[in-house]
Amino acid sequence: DILVDGKVCDCDVVVTCQVGDPVPLQVKLTNWSKHSVGPFALTMMPYQDYQNGVHDYDLQDAITFVGSNTFYIDTVKPTKDSVYFGALLFLYTGDFYLNIKFHEDNCSRELPLSWLCLPSVHIRAIEPVA
Repeated sequence: DILVDGKVCDCDVVVTCQVGDPVPLQVKLTNWSKHSVGPFALTMMPYQDYQNGVHDYDLQDAITFVGSNTFYIDTVKPTKDSVYFGALLFLYTGDFYLNIKFHEDNCSRELPLSWLCLPSVHIRAIEPVA
C-alpha cells in the first residue's frame, strides 16, 4: 500500500500538493507468501515524464526528500507488514511521478519483475493558496 499525504494511492489517482509543504509518504509492504522475505532495499525515485518517452530523474533542483529515499528491510515474516515513512518537498510546480522499486540488498542484480510491480505514483505540485 502507498499513501501520499495520508491518502491511499492507485495508478488512476493524481495526488495534489502545494509547493513548499512537506508531503508525507508511507509505503507498507505485506508479505503474503508462506516464507520470510529479505533482506532487500526499497528505493523511491521521483521523475518527470515528458510524454515523449523521456523520463527526467535529474530533479535535485525541483524535489528533495525529507529523510532518506532508500529504506533497508532485513526480513518480513509471513503475513506480517513492514511500514516505511518519509516525505517529499516540492520546490517547483509541475507533474511528477514517484517510481518505487525493491532491490536485493548487497547485490547489484534487481529482483525479478514480479517484485517490481508497484505502479508509479502521480503527484501534481501546485502554487500555495494565498
